[in-house]
Amino acid sequence: MGAFLNTQISDHICYIQLDRGKSNAMHLEMIEEISNTFQTLKDDPTIFAVVLQGKEGFFTSGLDLITLYQYDEAQMRAFWDKFINLIEQLVSFPKPFVTAVTGHSPAGGCVLALCSDYRVMAAGEYIIGLNEVPVGIIVPSSIFELYSFWIGSGNASRFLLEGKLLNPQEALSAGLIDEVVNFDRIQGTATRKVKQYLQFEPNAWQASKLNIRKHLIQQVQETKGAAIDQVLERWWAPSTRSILKTIIDNLTKKS
Repeated sequence: MGAFLNTQISDHICYIQLDRGKSNAMHLEMIEEISNTFQTLKDDPTIFAVVLQGKEGFFTSGLDLITLYQYDEAQMRAFWDKFINLIEQLVSFPKPFVTAVTGHSPAGGCVLALCSDYRVMAAGEYIIGLNEVPVGIIVPSSIFELYSFWIGSGNASRFLLEGKLLNPQEALSAGLIDEVVNFDRIQGTATRKVKQYLQFEPNAWQASKLNIRKHLIQQVQETKGAAIDQVLERWWAPSTRSILKTIIDNLTKKS
């Protein structure tokens, strides 16, 4: 049990619940904890599959802009370095990995869900998608590839450039998520899916998964350095800082 994650193991399946505040917004320490947990699960022969979930209302609101806004240049570079490493790690995670998208899942939340093999989303007035562009944040090409991997590059381009956030039904018809169920059925549905994957010969299943993702994994690895530089350059630009400040003022007024 970590500071920002609750883990439970049942039937060789590890259930990881994101648990940081109301919206599970991610800062440096939380990214590190997710990364360390997945590394442990990858290496543990008694764990056969993973279900990643949020709590009712939020899967994760993405990056914790309020905390990140305070970071200095070294912290910010460390954050993006770890975040892109986490994406690489999750995209190449060999075991069955299903996300239970328990509520809102914009931006970084959507990215985490995209790394998995299958997404079950809670029905309701929730949104999912990559809305970085309106915030002034550049989406690294590897994350665009990840979006395209599931919804095709035409849709990924259209959605990305307008910062489109989709409701569960729209996300389902776009192929961004795979099932929409009521919140009380979400964990059972995710479990059923991983158990379906686990019926197959594990070596064949895992090798096939990594083959299918070979190009995607390469993309993430090869563009990492350039992606971080580009993201950071925009992050410190005065225009982005002023957009972020407005967003943060609105967020802090609400809470």
